[in-house]
Amino acid sequence: MKSNRELDIVVYGATGFTGRLVAEYLNNQYGVNGEVVWAMAGRSLSKLEQVRDEMEISNDVPLVVADSSDIDSINAMVERTAVVCTTVGPYQLYGNELVAACAAAGTDYVDLCGEPGWMHKMIGAHSAAAEASGARIVFSCGFDSVPFDLGVLFLQQTAEQKLGSTVPRVRGRVRAMKGTFSGGTLASFRTTMAAAAKDPDLINVLRNPFSLTPGFTGAEQPKGDKPVFDEVLQSWIAPFVMASINTKNIHRSNLLMGHQYGTDFVYDEMMLTGPGEQGEAIANHIANDNSMAEDQTQPGDGPDKESRENGMYDVLFVGEASDGQLVKVSVQGDKDPGYGSTSKMIAESAVCLVKNPEAASGGIWTPAPAMGSLLIDRLQANAGLTFTIED
Repeated sequence: MKSNRELDIVVYGATGFTGRLVAEYLNNQYGVNGEVVWAMAGRSLSKLEQVRDEMEISNDVPLVVADSSDIDSINAMVERTAVVCTTVGPYQLYGNELVAACAAAGTDYVDLCGEPGWMHKMIGAHSAAAEASGARIVFSCGFDSVPFDLGVLFLQQTAEQKLGSTVPRVRGRVRAMKGTFSGGTLASFRTTMAAAAKDPDLINVLRNPFSLTPGFTGAEQPKGDKPVFDEVLQSWIAPFVMASINTKNIHRSNLLMGHQYGTDFVYDEMMLTGPGEQGEAIANHIANDNSMAEDQTQPGDGPDKESRENGMYDVLFVGEASDGQLVKVSVQGDKDPGYGSTSKMIAESAVCLVKNPEAASGGIWTPAPAMGSLLIDRLQANAGLTFTIED
């Protein structure tokens, strides 16, 4: 049983940029060997010791040596802990054995994955094992896709309160965002693009909004690939780079929750750029921006603390009922999305699983059906996120 494990959480990748931030957050928020017993894991003991010392974390925090290329070390790690919190990406390169080990051992798992092709493979390969063992495998517990997945859930809960039912149409609109994409996100993007160039099947997975809902294809979805004028919000909107993964996760959440949003649910995700000629010009500029493909930031690189602290994001969700009635909610984060906020979100996701063994059964999950309002509450209390009902 997981309750008998020596450790509650192992942060795998603790010497990397984001992994360090997760360890720092757990140390500051939960201390050492208190209500959450956590450890730092990585490939090199000396580097783990160096990072622990640099961050002035107590020597009482255990260090675990594990390497994705050494199956025995991965198995040993997952058998010691209730939850593995992994920041080691790209997951399609370094995550296969870890997911397999967790699924077999009944160990819960959270990651920052935004790689739908890999997730599609993992769902097919390990769902049955996770269901049998009780392992709760939860992908995408960072900026992709926690604020969006939980934002849609929060909107639908609000719609049920205000209108008496969920709504069949939701628009996700990024109103503001300040911060950079992580080196890990960019590496995953480059790795996915390289893999897609060699594999036509992967291109189909990336293009299909229902590629993570095996056996179910819903209503036709907006493509979201070029600037358009949003009549409901009276604003120009531009493509949003994270929409490709977030939309797939939200459709998977709907499936896993028994289609609470409806079998004809339609969702798209875009950036609000404002009305008039200026709004159109900004939308066109964003649509033609190729900086993500050209950005050479590497895993392990990232912005300084001041930049992380000064970052933020603000996402509006607009639900439309069949009769045209609208419901609006928003999700804000008080740190940069790629690092400061993401590290808190994945840490709280791991803690949420530790604290709530009854929240979900074994299987491969997304954040909303696995943790739902339990995670919303934790994020608002501890991680600088705000969920707001708007007029």
